[in-house]
Amino acid sequence: MYGMVNQALENMVREAHGEAVWLEIKAAAGVDVEMFLSTEAYPDSLTYDLVGAACKVLNSPAEPLLGAFGRYWVLNTARKGYGDMMRAAGRNLKEFLLHLPDFHSRIALIFPHLVPPHFACSDIQEYSLHLHYRSHRAGLEPFVVGLIEGLGEMYSTPVTIEALGPATPADRQSFLVTWANPAAE
Repeated sequence: MYGMVNQALENMVREAHGEAVWLEIKAAAGVDVEMFLSTEAYPDSLTYDLVGAACKVLNSPAEPLLGAFGRYWVLNTARKGYGDMMRAAGRNLKEFLLHLPDFHSRIALIFPHLVPPHFACSDIQEYSLHLHYRSHRAGLEPFVVGLIEGLGEMYSTPVTIEALGPATPADRQSFLVTWANPAAE
């Protein structure tokens, strides 16, 4: 994964728990990188080690930690680093989710070694859709849920996400994403 992912995890931990806790997490993970370079690729195992160490040090299961990280990613890292692209990807939650595959294609132009996850939408309704998630990286489904929750916050749209299980053998997970009808509020 690119260094920007590790930087975001570092920033989230530092903001919530302080520098000393971040240093404890790095030590527990056996990571001696002084500073992550956002455009440099790092082994996926390094990121997994940091998340695992964060779970131990913070005494938190992986699922809520990854969910919080997904929300943090959208509301902080992505908005700051890709604000214009985020705004161009959709005027509302539904548009953004429908354009998510194109969004990753544009990001891949910036990061040539990026192997992004694949997203596709089906069963598209006025206030819901099925979001299909594929990735060669295991265990990141809670992060995806956090991303969707963060997008809901970004668009001031209450959202619910229900895991449906893989729709196809290639899917890691499919989600039913439902959002509020603005007229009903």
